[in-house]
Parts: sequence; structure tokens; C-alpha cells
Amino acid sequence: MLAWLEAFIGTFGYPLVGILIMLESMGLPVPGETALLLAAAYAAFGGLELRSVIAIAAAGAIIGDSIGYWLGRRYGLALLERHGRLIGLSRRRLARGQAMFARHGAKTVFFGRFLPFLRMFAAFLAGAARMPPARFALYNGLGGLCWATTMGMLGYAFAANVAKLETWLRWGVIAATIFIVAVGLAWRRWRSTTSPGAPSTSRRGAR
Repeated sequence: MLAWLEAFIGTFGYPLVGILIMLESMGLPVPGETALLLAAAYAAFGGLELRSVIAIAAAGAIIGDSIGYWLGRRYGLALLERHGRLIGLSRRRLARGQAMFARHGAKTVFFGRFLPFLRMFAAFLAGAARMPPARFALYNGLGGLCWATTMGMLGYAFAANVAKLETWLRWGVIAATIFIVAVGLAWRRWRSTTSPGAPSTSRRGAR
């Protein structure tokens, strides 16, 4: 797939990168982030201009997420529950995304841009949850810009090893997600044991 994308990016350049990222942000299973990394690597060898790649990627991400958001407001979760399997979205994954958005809200819109699963559906979930449009636009814009800049710079810096970079990023995201979940569970457990209504250890031992 990398060779195919590289050939198409060399031919169609910026429009292809923007379209792929926009489609991925709308919830379609296309390699948007991979296209960004390859375009940035291509820029390192003089084929494209890095600032333009980052700008196009940010615009595609923001526009795609905005479309996903309004689709979520219009059709709600019923659309994903009915047709999610066609794009690899099981009910279990959907429930996981709903739980994360309900707990973290705007942070999910921002940081979800960096996570493969949430990158596709965070905007739709925000729309389905009726997140205020102005609040969504703020975090969507910041997330799209930070993501495009970060991935663009990484692709440019590791141009000679972009395939390995993609693998490193994937495993890095998995490790970071596991770490965050573990810390969150530990924090909730600590809060529950130290809350005023929780029984103390000394009382349990006395019994």
C-alpha cells in the first residue's frame, strides 16, 4: 500500500492528501494519516513543500471532522449502529467510543485526532452527543492543526524510514492508550478508597 500511495502522491500531490484525510475524518476507512506521513517524507526529498502539506492536511482534517459532526447531529448513533459493520465499527467499539466521549468530551475531539479509531468517529460522536458547535469547532481546529503539524514534522524528519515510523507510531499509540487507561483506573480506585463515604482500612481490619 505504501508504494501505491507514494506513486499517487507523486502524481496528484496536495489534492490527494487533503481528500484522503478528509474522507478518513468523515469515518471512511482510508489511509489518511499514512498519506500525510508519505507526503511529508516526499517533501523532504524536494517533491512537495512541507508547509503546504501541513496546511492541506489540517484543512482536510478540519473539514472532514466538521462534516462528520453535522452528520452525527443529523442522523445520530442510529446510522453507526445500523451500518457500522460495513466500515469495521462493531457495537463494542462504538460503545467504547461513546463511553470515552461521555467521560472526556472536548478532550476526546482534540486527542482523538491522534488515535486511529477515534480519528474516524470522534467528530460523529460529538455531533450525536449534541456538543455545542462553537466548542466543537474550537477543539476540532486545534486538534487538526496540532495533528497535521506533528505528523508532518515526523514524516519529514524520518523520511528515509517512514514505513518504520508508521509502525512505531502504531505501537506507541497502543502503549500510551494502555498506560492512560491503567492510570485512570488506578486513580478512580484511589479516589473511591479515600472518599469520605468509603470504609477505612483500620475499620475493616478491626472487624
